[in-house]
Amino acid sequence: MNSNILVVEDEAAISRVLVKILAEAFVTYEIEAAYDGQSAIEMIQNKDYALVLCDIKMPKMDGVEVLIKAKEVAPFTSFIMISGHGDLETAVETMRLGAFDYISKPPDLNRLLTAARNALEKKDLLVENTLLKQKVSKGYEMIGESEAISHIQQMIDKVAPTDARVLITGPNGSGKELVAHWLHEKGPRANAAFVEVNCAAIPSELIESELFGHVKGAFTSAVKDRSGKFEMAHGGTLFLDEIGDMSLSAQAKVLRALQEQKISRVGSDKDIKVDVRVLAATNKNLKEEIKAGRFREDLYHRLAVIIIEVPALNERKEDIPLLISHFSKQIAHTQGTQPKVFSTEAISALQSYDWSGNIRELRNVVERLLILGASEISVKDVSLFASKN
Repeated sequence: MNSNILVVEDEAAISRVLVKILAEAFVTYEIEAAYDGQSAIEMIQNKDYALVLCDIKMPKMDGVEVLIKAKEVAPFTSFIMISGHGDLETAVETMRLGAFDYISKPPDLNRLLTAARNALEKKDLLVENTLLKQKVSKGYEMIGESEAISHIQQMIDKVAPTDARVLITGPNGSGKELVAHWLHEKGPRANAAFVEVNCAAIPSELIESELFGHVKGAFTSAVKDRSGKFEMAHGGTLFLDEIGDMSLSAQAKVLRALQEQKISRVGSDKDIKVDVRVLAATNKNLKEEIKAGRFREDLYHRLAVIIIEVPALNERKEDIPLLISHFSKQIAHTQGTQPKVFSTEAISALQSYDWSGNIRELRNVVERLLILGASEISVKDVSLFASKN
């Protein structure tokens, strides 16, 4: 990650103060200054900046022009706009153009530093997401020609361009995460962050902090302010995996976030507006969970605008030959080896299995066969190395 911050401000006194404050707060970053828009663009073209603080009214080129031109050459650089009272309407417009936030003059220093920290966090997240794009495109390919898979692909094509919330259901290992990735990849938010939260993997006492962030002192280990996943996903997609395992108190806060498009950090009563598309997934029957009092019915109806059901592998065994071929090539590429051929009998034997672990289990078996089997995987290899006994 780069470690440069640029202050673009034509008033020298204000510029010096901002540079000093940022240098003290972000000691690992190099803080630089530009005194007009044209100089700022030249600097951004020649150096990678993590964050730019940019005044709106400046000579030669105003802040709006700087933002537009900078985003063409540095799309992942975070921008915080600095506005006078008469510039507030313009400042709001800059957020539509891609600015992370705006600060009114004279700047509140705590507000400025909080915005800067959040902008840097989100910038790092966007870069990480972008670096993973190629892996995502290949790692999350939807393999299969069965009727069930064709139906899911058609649903994704229809739903992805919208902001509709989607509930993805299906057993463990069936590919619910893959569907969520494709809904994001094929939608208008594809270039923004895709933030995933596994609700089953986070202790119930920490889930609210993970989702909504916290302020310093909110609880014993809260030694500094921290952004939550909703803030990190602002402008992009938040994927709540295994949402059926979320605590009722966290469900209430998620419901409020969906209804009002704002959240508040743990330990704070300040509202933070968020623009997030929420996708959720579960391996549970949420209607049964509602009857048992473990899931909120009002939240279910908010999340389940569209429902996509991912079938178990046992329900689409005709896709197994394609999946075996795909996994063989994928695993061989990762290991730097040549993919192996599976005999017709070996494939038929694998098709006859009961795949209770679904796609994930099949991939593990293919990897085991590639490592332990002969140069051509035979039915004997399958009986020796793919047995579930």
